[in-house]
Amino acid sequence: MSPLAGKVAFVAGASRGIGAAIAVALAEAGASVAVAARSEQEGKLPGTIGSVAERITDAGGRALPVPCDVTDEQSVDSAIAATVAEFGGLDILVANAGVLWMGPIETTPAKRWQLCLDVNLTGVFTVTKAAIPHLRERGSGSMIAVTTSGVTMTDHGSNAYWVSKAAVERLYVGLAADLRQDNIAVNCLAPSRVVLTEGWTAGGGGREIPPEMVEPPETMGAAAVLLAQQDANGISGTVQRSESLVSARG
Repeated sequence: MSPLAGKVAFVAGASRGIGAAIAVALAEAGASVAVAARSEQEGKLPGTIGSVAERITDAGGRALPVPCDVTDEQSVDSAIAATVAEFGGLDILVANAGVLWMGPIETTPAKRWQLCLDVNLTGVFTVTKAAIPHLRERGSGSMIAVTTSGVTMTDHGSNAYWVSKAAVERLYVGLAADLRQDNIAVNCLAPSRVVLTEGWTAGGGGREIPPEMVEPPETMGAAAVLLAQQDANGISGTVQRSESLVSARG
């Protein structure tokens, strides 16, 4: 049997990049997947919720494209409600929506700083808050926030992106203790190396990444499938690195 058969997943920020890879991997593992993001139409970056959902259904999976702006609480509530109405419940949340800004603090516009906090941190809070009652109703579940290995790279300075992701890690590690009694696993997942997503290409500041430092997005998908199978009696309250987790779990 597929490891996630009968489970329902909501993946925020799933129209491209890591989010799309995770949505596809969860569907391949048997989950019904809500593909959630703002991208209903092609924009500056390629990828839409419809195209990712179609990729899943064409492969025989179940998917629902769901418009969702994680900075808008009403939009999030509507997206979660649509998912539950379509699939009958919710077992897995992947909070992946994010924006990238890696400029030094002294040249960071205040609006860019605020945008990183609004999307990368408050957006995680908003989707998590909306999802908790539904996972609790199922009697168990798994919540995964996508962060970055840059959180620990303090010798490389500071930027709005890393700061916002560091706050998410504190949010989720603490939340694991709060939700232990509800049998809900709460973990963070970061790439072990750099995933060259469309967002990275657009916002990475022209950084050249050596080939040996590049990680395929499918590794994040495989790692997310492993975390999605957990409850509070398994892996919870941790910050995982994708390649290390996949290697350790075979």
